[in-house]
Amino acid sequence: MYAFDYQRASDAQGAVKTLGADPEAKLLAGGQSLLAAMKLRLAQPSTLVDVTRIPALKTLQVDGKVVKIGAAVCHADVAANAQIQATLPALAHLAAGIGDRQVRALGTLGGSLANDDPAADYPAAVLALNATVVTDRRRIAADDFFLGMYETALEPDELIVAVEFPVPQRAAYEKFHNPASHFALTGVFVAQSADGSVRVAITGAASSVFRALVLEDALKASFTPADARAVSIAPDELNTDLHASAAYRAHLIPVLAARAVAKALG
Repeated sequence: MYAFDYQRASDAQGAVKTLGADPEAKLLAGGQSLLAAMKLRLAQPSTLVDVTRIPALKTLQVDGKVVKIGAAVCHADVAANAQIQATLPALAHLAAGIGDRQVRALGTLGGSLANDDPAADYPAAVLALNATVVTDRRRIAADDFFLGMYETALEPDELIVAVEFPVPQRAAYEKFHNPASHFALTGVFVAQSADGSVRVAITGAASSVFRALVLEDALKASFTPADARAVSIAPDELNTDLHASAAYRAHLIPVLAARAVAKALG
């Protein structure tokens, strides 16, 4: 690991000011990805700006229509929150399945989204629930936030403050995980709104999270496990790696979607 300076930010403005003054500085939240990269000397930030003690980033609010989670709230707190379990159980279930106990205790919502790992779980929830990413200067719609592998719409000196998740009529998340890391080899988040519209987000299968429009169309017409399972997914733009082939991931998507629909229906 290379040498670096450490600063603890007391507010969002201070953290952003440091980033603006030093292009080599990086924000530090849970550090589950950044610190590992630094240990391997794949990242060399001049300064780490710790944002985990900023009070505004640690809030969690549930009002029945929207679940608003601060960027520095850890996965374990989302999973254990009784209000989220009652109002948006799919999100609590997703958080409970991220990594292992240590990762859930340290990893944060904002860190996961800013890193945008292709196999991360939270991006699927943000995209399927049509959430809004709130930063220190603007509001970014889910469909505009994820741009590609480890790439988001965030500016270099922009800080995620919170994420607002609209509460759907029903939703569920299912993933086929790597047994070692618990990252999603393929994960499917299905959400149906009160007006009957459906959003389906896929993680772990391609270079970045994406919406499965063919599944959305099928489930809008008939929200049943059988109709989800009947959809055929083309493997053309899916990943092939040492864990699974593109064809296998294409097979998994409708299988997991059918399970998610069955869970959402109760």
